[in-house]
Amino acid sequence: MMLADSNIIIYAGSENYNHVLTWLLNELPAVSAITMVETLGYYKLNESEKANLINIFRSLKVIYPTTEVFSEAINLRQQRKMSLGDALIAATAIKFDLPLATHNTEDFRWIKKLILFDPL
Repeated sequence: MMLADSNIIIYAGSENYNHVLTWLLNELPAVSAITMVETLGYYKLNESEKANLINIFRSLKVIYPTTEVFSEAINLRQQRKMSLGDALIAATAIKFDLPLATHNTEDFRWIKKLILFDPL
């Protein structure tokens, strides 16, 4: 199993990236609850896009942050400037010992404890 970053869910919900949706439904990675907030909380999301994303999330296991995930996210942010969402998603992957599927590999490459995979 692996953890899918928010950008992978966004690509999977787009009509232009059907191959990413196919990969996602074949692999069934987990997602952080933070990914749900980042994707479903986008203020320009229309109802059709929201429905597509909700259907995707129904197929996936959602992992909620633990105390250990928050501690690891703090540690990551103390090392380098990064968004809160990226820190929590990376920390989730680290603490649950999951590779991270992301198209933004450059954002995470510096984290030695993190295994990256780009399905695009």
